[in-house]
Amino acid sequence: MFVEATVGCRGRVVNKFQRLWLAAKTKRFVLVAILLGMVASVCSVSLAFQRGRGRRSADDRDGVPIWDVNPSFKQDVFTFARVEYTDGYVGYDDGWGPRGPGRGGKWAIDYPNSDLNFSLRLQQLTSIQVNPQPTTVRLSDANLGDYPFLYLIEPGSMVLSEDEVQGFRNYCMKGGFVMVDDFWGDREYQNLYQQLKRVFPDREPREVPLEHEIFQCVYPFKEKPQVPSVNWFYQGITYEPRRDSDTSKVHYLAVEDDAKRIMVFICHNTDLGDAWEREGENREFFAECAVKKSYPMGINIVTYAMTH
Repeated sequence: MFVEATVGCRGRVVNKFQRLWLAAKTKRFVLVAILLGMVASVCSVSLAFQRGRGRRSADDRDGVPIWDVNPSFKQDVFTFARVEYTDGYVGYDDGWGPRGPGRGGKWAIDYPNSDLNFSLRLQQLTSIQVNPQPTTVRLSDANLGDYPFLYLIEPGSMVLSEDEVQGFRNYCMKGGFVMVDDFWGDREYQNLYQQLKRVFPDREPREVPLEHEIFQCVYPFKEKPQVPSVNWFYQGITYEPRRDSDTSKVHYLAVEDDAKRIMVFICHNTDLGDAWEREGENREFFAECAVKKSYPMGINIVTYAMTH
């Protein structure tokens, strides 16, 4: 568990949650991101565009390569971990098969495509040692602390059990980080808010200013990125409309601990994961949404999570 204290660099006492970053630092594998901005490399764009996207099983990598992990970091690689949770869509089949490895539910939307692609890009574009095999976890799992970064999406109908509430709180208060993505409008936010108040009854989500380091730490943003699904992008719309509320403005909110460390980073009225998942479907969508917004923001978020 990352909550166990151990001796780190120069005799400082650190927790195991920081081992990835400290190990990288001591081995001179300091995080160095390759420029990812207005002009993407032609080779990178072409390779990504050639991979078609579609809903698949967890075992089908759809052309995403397997890479070798440095043996020195075999137990300390970064693993992209997606949260499974209970909602009204458990067992739901949209015609493509269950949305996940034998289960289903909105937690598994974009799975495993976005997880595989983001893991690949994180490996390619940074010095972080990344596990080529992403995983899924439940908030009540005993080994939750093995994963310092969790990805949770579509919480608009999420209903946590009491065990999940307790696991969520313990994980975050002991150093964990949860990224919430891909939900839109007031109704879906209200459901997330109600669930978070069960987890953190004494804390309120707050809007994170653009000047915060999470927007500036690797790739500096001049505005908060908003990414629609690829289907809305085809129609020339930069957000996903909802009848009950205005979703044209993106919000990034945070639940913080007493030291002002972000524990839960909430990406509302945006879908960063869709540009990870669907990067190969449309060249313009890849260039405008994946290259300029989703991958840089995702790398910033992981960098913040791994260094705080």
